Amino acid sequence: MVSIATWNINSVRLRIEQVERFLQEHQPDVLCLQEIKCAEDKFPHEPFEKLGYAHRFVHGQKGYHGVATLSRLPASEFSRYDWQDNGEARHVGIELGGAGQGMILENVYIPAGGDVADREVNPKFGQKLDFLERMTRWAEKIDRPTMITGDFNIAPLECDVYDHKALLKVVSHTPIEVETLGRFQDAHGWVDLGRKHIPAPERNWTWWSYRTYWQEKDRGRRLDHMWASPDLAAQSRAHRFVEETRRWDQPSDHVPLITEFDL
Repeated sequence: MVSIATWNINSVRLRIEQVERFLQEHQPDVLCLQEIKCAEDKFPHEPFEKLGYAHRFVHGQKGYHGVATLSRLPASEFSRYDWQDNGEARHVGIELGGAGQGMILENVYIPAGGDVADREVNPKFGQKLDFLERMTRWAEKIDRPTMITGDFNIAPLECDVYDHKALLKVVSHTPIEVETLGRFQDAHGWVDLGRKHIPAPERNWTWWSYRTYWQEKDRGRRLDHMWASPDLAAQSRAHRFVEETRRWDQPSDHVPLITEFDL
């Protein structure tokens, strides 16, 4: 059994103690972090080394974005794509196991897209859609068992948000984003593991805004995802979201997800 976790940590240095607690309590074999918000030379390697995550792959930049994948299993870096087309650190891919033998694990942080769902007045929204289109062109050519995980910043299904009608014009749940993400899904036949194991319309949220007292209003969205190639998805045995971290002191606004595979 191999367990893989993903978490938008919203600053790894600020929340390193929370990451350590999560790793000690849940013991995933691999952890994919997004929005680490630090350059590679500032990444806190020592705590991960002490916990046995000897293989670390960091694609960072100062103060913004950034991804890191930490593994207890042997792994090697496989890819770094600039789907943003502007040099931002938003992706790193690794290969678990020996070269040419193991699964590919792609860790991605898709742009949020700003506040207005119109690329003419909000260039950030256009960048998000273009990012997804570049990912789609890439997905059409995949020929290995692959998992892509991270903060997609899109809640695709009506039941992936607390109020579908209220959020139709809100970036992260607009029809054009859902359609664009759907083309990416179709390009490789990705299986959404969150909904394979927690079928719609069951509550399966991964993010709550800092602006609302989430425990009282529970205004969640499912923005973080774990998707797999069909043959790899067939080997997934369990999936869960770890909502308790959202109650910790000064938490990330996202919670971790964990999928277990028979590999």
